[in-house]
Amino acid sequence: MLEPLASPLVAEPKRGDTQAENLDKPRWAILSAAIFLVSVPVFVQAPLVRSLPLVSLTLTLGFWWLGQRWLTQPRTQRWGDLLLGFTWTWLAGSLYWGWLRWEPLLHLPVEAIGLPFALWGIARNRGKVGNFFYLGSLFGTALTDFYFYLLNLIPYWRKLMQVSEDMIPSIFQSAIAQIQTPWGIAWAIILAAILFWVSISTQRFPELHWWAFSGAVLSTILVDGLFWLAACAA
Repeated sequence: MLEPLASPLVAEPKRGDTQAENLDKPRWAILSAAIFLVSVPVFVQAPLVRSLPLVSLTLTLGFWWLGQRWLTQPRTQRWGDLLLGFTWTWLAGSLYWGWLRWEPLLHLPVEAIGLPFALWGIARNRGKVGNFFYLGSLFGTALTDFYFYLLNLIPYWRKLMQVSEDMIPSIFQSAIAQIQTPWGIAWAIILAAILFWVSISTQRFPELHWWAFSGAVLSTILVDGLFWLAACAA
């Protein structure tokens, strides 16, 4: 019995193309999740730590528990790994913005609270997706803080944490005026270009932890841009 001939109009999928698609899906999923975990929760945590800092701090335990639980399941292992890395950023945000926000000099040291643990895990090849996500987030935070120091915006930061709400718009306007100078605009472009280049460059590596790092770095541009728009609208 003759076998039916394959239709010349229907191209069979190439095995190599299918394998490449199967490998790309987890990378883009991790990248998207990393962008989400940096850009979205910060707008939830910002008002929460002002009114209920202990609730924000307690949520850290919930994220840690869920991350550990997912980590033990093969189907959710990478998501548990990523969530544990996010736990460090949430913990640092809860501590700083809840109790220490009046001193800008403490911002980066508090944000780096998980750095020794992340480096320890990477050195032992453990939790690399979450640890690289945390390092990407910390790298973006460091460049943002560097911009504040470079433009001498720290005094405005301190004032915003101390004045009443009716004085906040005028402080924002003074800070924006300092940013909208040739010096401020030039450095904003330079630092944004660095963040974008680092993010795109790390996507050349196939490992998922590099894509988590890339997403965290790339989302720094998004978060900073949204805060800048909010300041302009104030």
